[in-house]
Amino acid sequence: MKKIAIILSLVALQLSFAQKVKTAEVIKDNRTTEQKLELDKKQKELFNGKFEQFIAALKASDKVVMASMISDKTKSKVTDKVYDKLAQDINFNRKLMIYKTGYQSFMTGENFPMIQYKYVDDKTKPDPKEVITAIFEEDGKIMGIKPYKQTK
Repeated sequence: MKKIAIILSLVALQLSFAQKVKTAEVIKDNRTTEQKLELDKKQKELFNGKFEQFIAALKASDKVVMASMISDKTKSKVTDKVYDKLAQDINFNRKLMIYKTGYQSFMTGENFPMIQYKYVDDKTKPDPKEVITAIFEEDGKIMGIKPYKQTK
């Protein structure tokens, strides 16, 4: 009888320390999985035209025109210092050309059209040393422009 009581107590002890198995929860991801890779010709023309207008206004320091071309989402974050820094980082004497187009994903799950520009005289392979990325809303308003210089 003692042996049965000892065995039962050992089994009860092991069962009390056993881990409980939880079921896995499925978390719904709100990001879109289907994403276009390239912009179509109409979009390229629209966004490129808006970008060129913005660059011309930036070169002329026309803040009224620049403010009218910026998205309402980013308008509150753009100050005179941002315009000045952007004007310093872009070389207006060199001609720009479209390097890549596509869509930029944000942490919110939204995808926005994006065009990357490079300078025409930049012949480095495989990637150019200086790239300017412009992100747009679907209506052509500019959400952001980010110059990037590769340094070694």
